[in-house]
Amino acid sequence: MAIATPFAFKTLPSPVGRLTLVAGDDGLAAVLWQDDRPGRVRLGPLAHQPDHPVLREAERQLLAYFAGDLTAFTVPLTFTGTAFQRQVWQALLTIPYGAVRSYTDIARQIGKPAAVRAVGAANGRNPLSIIAPCHRVVGLNGALTGFAGGLAAKDYLLTLERRRGTGAVPP
Repeated sequence: MAIATPFAFKTLPSPVGRLTLVAGDDGLAAVLWQDDRPGRVRLGPLAHQPDHPVLREAERQLLAYFAGDLTAFTVPLTFTGTAFQRQVWQALLTIPYGAVRSYTDIARQIGKPAAVRAVGAANGRNPLSIIAPCHRVVGLNGALTGFAGGLAAKDYLLTLERRRGTGAVPP
């Protein structure tokens, strides 16, 4: 039986709390929240490797994003999940910076208009928070809905994106 290669990880302080960045050989596998629910994102063994090139690039891009200098991430990504989850997470990548979509919009986009609840569940398990922008998904009425990083973090990220270019920083 082969032993699983550990994922590399490092932590990053951010305006929305400490983030844990996790990478495999092929790309960034997860951005985890400080108070992430155990088991929300299933990963194998982890090894602290702060100099891993994918982690360094993810850190650079996230810092630029928080500074208001980056609107699109280019770090390579590795999504691990079911085919349906990966379809939802790929749809998240199409939501433009500063825009929002509803769960219904995402369900329609992936050709499964009746799968609104399943889209919500897949969104809740998105391993690549911020990078695959699940924070840009809101309720049909525009209300902020559940978010692994908490609603305050979701509001911060949406406000950051809305205010880009004005010089204003979210409170």
